[in-house]
Amino acid sequence: MPCSPAVRRVTQPDGTELAGSGPSGEEAHFRALERLYASAPINRLFPSRLSIPAAGEARIAFDVAPAYFHAAGATHGTLYFKMLDDAAFYAANSLVSDRFLLTTAFNLLFTKPLKAGPIVAEGRWLSGKRRVYVAEARLVDAQGEEVGRGTGTFMRSAVPLASLPGYVLPRETEA
Repeated sequence: MPCSPAVRRVTQPDGTELAGSGPSGEEAHFRALERLYASAPINRLFPSRLSIPAAGEARIAFDVAPAYFHAAGATHGTLYFKMLDDAAFYAANSLVSDRFLLTTAFNLLFTKPLKAGPIVAEGRWLSGKRRVYVAEARLVDAQGEEVGRGTGTFMRSAVPLASLPGYVLPRETEA
């Protein structure tokens, strides 16, 4: 049986623990979620980059282009929703290592028109254990101003993360 002196434990919101060493466990889960996000076909329409710096947190960086504008010359709400939902979703799913979550509700607040340029969606888990999770996200423009925010609820699905082609964990090596 392989042993490692550097075993890390990750406590999930429901009180269960994930054990891992080296490239497995929490960090491997975060990187696998980042690869899953990058592999989603929708992100070919909305080029962006997800990073998960810690459990319950997610950041998505992207550039707003005029192609996303409505007739009045500002970003259509579709982009606000997509980026806020994704940031909140991945903040919540960073706490769940076995199942893909589903958005069950999402509320948006548009605080100012979003023009062309770099933007970051920052998501963070708020509450929830076992089956339903609540997370929020905000959009921050290049000047550091919040341009929108949202709160969502997410529920465990029947879809195992390991069954999704983009969710790839590193293989554990035998000692």
